[in-house]
Amino acid sequence: MLVVIKGAGDLASGIALRLYNAGLNIVMTDLPNPLAIRRTVSFCEAIRNGETVVEGIKAVKATKKEEVFEALDSGFIPVVPDPEANIIKAISPDVVVDAILAKRNTGTKISDAEVVIGVGPGFVAGEDCHAVIESMRGHTLGRAIYEGAALPNTNIPGLIGGFAGERVLRAPADGVFKSVHSIGDVVKSGDVIGYVEGKPMLSTIDGVLRGLIADGTPVREGLKSGDVDPRGNTEYCTLVSDKALAIAGGVLEAILKLSRS
Repeated sequence: MLVVIKGAGDLASGIALRLYNAGLNIVMTDLPNPLAIRRTVSFCEAIRNGETVVEGIKAVKATKKEEVFEALDSGFIPVVPDPEANIIKAISPDVVVDAILAKRNTGTKISDAEVVIGVGPGFVAGEDCHAVIESMRGHTLGRAIYEGAALPNTNIPGLIGGFAGERVLRAPADGVFKSVHSIGDVVKSGDVIGYVEGKPMLSTIDGVLRGLIADGTPVREGLKSGDVDPRGNTEYCTLVSDKALAIAGGVLEAILKLSRS
């Protein structure tokens, strides 16, 4: 079964990891200059570096149809710099999963494949997709919804180690991000994590820098650009999150259920 996943950030990569391990063929798309924060567990880093490995699974950059199938034949996940997801028409996948997490539908249609799945707010099962997967932390995280929509976006990050919005670092200005720290560094509240146009981006809590936007990335003021984990375990920097795996389980359920219906 061939699956195209739109988006290749950390949550999309958790989906890809679980589906790959279940024996499905995975193709991913993302921006030519990805904006992922948790880059150590995001397959979109293949676009930036040519290849990357997440939990033992290798992804490679592919820019055309032939390279996509070469990667699949080699057992890799091809990641295509293709924000419009034109590769869908080129390779006619069995399943399309929109895991961009834009909080809105940016163009996915129920006719894109036999099975179309939207992750998070912005999709309505039965209208623009066949199933929606709940992405909000809580009792319904990862549930597959076959009629209706996911919970609306609250703009409040999930609670980790007793902290929610405080753990998210945002760009202090429009411009190009210049990092001072690296993912995995132990930081303190008030530490300078990086600069944008000379303005510092400060850590607001103590913890481990679990995510950081790539050095040299153009950003806009307020863009999520870092993530401090107050639990202080550096091992988490290289592991797909519980949230990503929960969502991935819902995606896998929906694929199996809808493929046999």
